[in-house]
Amino acid sequence: MNTFWQSLLITPFLASIGCKSDGGLSAGDVAPDFLLKGSDGNSYQLSSYTGKKAVVLAWFPKAFTGGCTKQCKAIAESSAALKEYEAVYFTISCDPLEGKKGIVKFAESLSVDYPILSDSSKSVAEQYGVLGDVLPFPKRWTFYIGKNGRILKIDKSVKTGSSGDDIAVTLGELKVPKVNL
Repeated sequence: MNTFWQSLLITPFLASIGCKSDGGLSAGDVAPDFLLKGSDGNSYQLSSYTGKKAVVLAWFPKAFTGGCTKQCKAIAESSAALKEYEAVYFTISCDPLEGKKGIVKFAESLSVDYPILSDSSKSVAEQYGVLGDVLPFPKRWTFYIGKNGRILKIDKSVKTGSSGDDIAVTLGELKVPKVNL
């Protein structure tokens, strides 16, 4: 079915029964909980931060590719600014944890100071609505999740080279508290 017919017939029907046509999430929704392994060998569960810290999930399509390398480096380079906030931040992809092209090797190659999470089953990507329509890779979206576990904002226009600085600016705009020094 082409886009015209979808927008004319299907989208209004889905909206009338309370469904989102893209299957995604919006600001104000409760962020789906997850438990994923990180490049540092630890496991991370979203709900463990509820009531404690805001969470930033920066999705990227594929490790060891140009844009994803640039994005992850930019976030690492902005770590001082990001650590000023009562927030934790992760990058996340559907790449495997281990192996030549796994996120452990990717994180090591970039010397990042934050965990890169692996969702190799793509189950979390599906819950967050980030899987591509044509290719089976996550879209480059960043989710900002408040201390209450609700999504504050979804950035669907991530700029790879400035993503770290952009995250810090957005945390400020969202009034995420700064760490008391």
